[in-house]
Amino acid sequence: MGESDLAAADVVTLADIEMARERIADVVHCTPLDTSRTFAEMSGAESVGLKLEAMQRTGSFKIRGAYNRLSQLSPTEQSRGVVASSAGNHAQGVALAGQLLDIDTTIVVPEITPAAKIDATRGYGAEVVVAGEQYEASYERALDIADEEDREFVHPFDDAAIIAGQGTVGCELIEQFPDLDTALVSVGGGGLISGIATVLKAHDPDIRVIGVQPEGAAHAKPSLERGEIHRLSTVDTVAEGIADARLLQKTFAVVRERVDDVVSVSDDELSAAVALTAERAKIVAEAAGVAPVAALLAGDLDVEGETVAAVVSGGNVGLREHAELVRSGLMERGRYATVRLELRDWPAGVGAVVDTIGECRAELDELSRVRRDRGDRPNRTPVELAVAGSGRDHLETVVESLDGTDGVAVRECSLRE
Repeated sequence: MGESDLAAADVVTLADIEMARERIADVVHCTPLDTSRTFAEMSGAESVGLKLEAMQRTGSFKIRGAYNRLSQLSPTEQSRGVVASSAGNHAQGVALAGQLLDIDTTIVVPEITPAAKIDATRGYGAEVVVAGEQYEASYERALDIADEEDREFVHPFDDAAIIAGQGTVGCELIEQFPDLDTALVSVGGGGLISGIATVLKAHDPDIRVIGVQPEGAAHAKPSLERGEIHRLSTVDTVAEGIADARLLQKTFAVVRERVDDVVSVSDDELSAAVALTAERAKIVAEAAGVAPVAALLAGDLDVEGETVAAVVSGGNVGLREHAELVRSGLMERGRYATVRLELRDWPAGVGAVVDTIGECRAELDELSRVRRDRGDRPNRTPVELAVAGSGRDHLETVVESLDGTDGVAVRECSLRE
């Protein structure tokens, strides 16, 4: 059967998802839906709800599909063990499901997978194999291992049982946000949005389901436009959790019939969404998890007066990586800047810099003496600093004040690039 011949109903139905919900009920959390007045005001929506799958077991929705899939293996299949490929979150879902069901698990991850996700996967008892620069290479290696060792391969998204398990998020959404108009869902391989869209469209065909992808891995929109699966030759995005190169047969069939649109967001917009989600919703989320928030706040979607749900699908991010994303996000929103200065006196001039920033009621984050370059005057000391403020206008005032401070000259500023 070709990719254009498969119908969504042949892949997953509402009944499949309802049975999956019963099957996994004692394992997964019913995650909270937190409404955000701030995000509603910023987007023009009447109400915005954040479906916090970042608070799910293993830090993402993936345990839902993984447990639903592994729990249906035959005793013989369970005894042989399973193998999976993943950029991180599916790995942890399969590893935990294997631990709960006493099934041996081997997970193949690409080199881009953060160390925090690898360590967490091993913590659930799985053997982790690192192979390939991108997901496609690790996927091929996992298939080879499954064939060589006669293990069951657990696909991260193109599997009916996986899709059904992920669809249980949609069941909770309907119960927690009954007046829903639009749902925004991250898209990597399409398993999550396929399951959620199946539930929402069965409940009310008028609910809009919109997928969100990073610009560096935006394969779904051209697939829908062409009526066939479009595969990217390369992917390049900070959102490694959804850095897939294509939909596959099952997810393409469901997305084509049940998803209304797919939009893309930049890495800068993803970083800004990570920062805002941490600041306003007090949630630590990975870039892939906040793609729906990024789309909501980008201003390209018309959600005026609507009730909107954004599925925050994962929170598996190392603290250092999260800090870098937050810093990048604040810079994107004009609330953080780097400045290169020349000081007439070192170190006495540092005091003048600190005083000026304090008088402007900004926050000095970093300050360091740096290596002299060709443009630096021999009788001046080059210094770089990072400063945070309430917005671009505030930081522009800080920079102007620094430039007007005796013995201090501003050479470069990220706000002016």
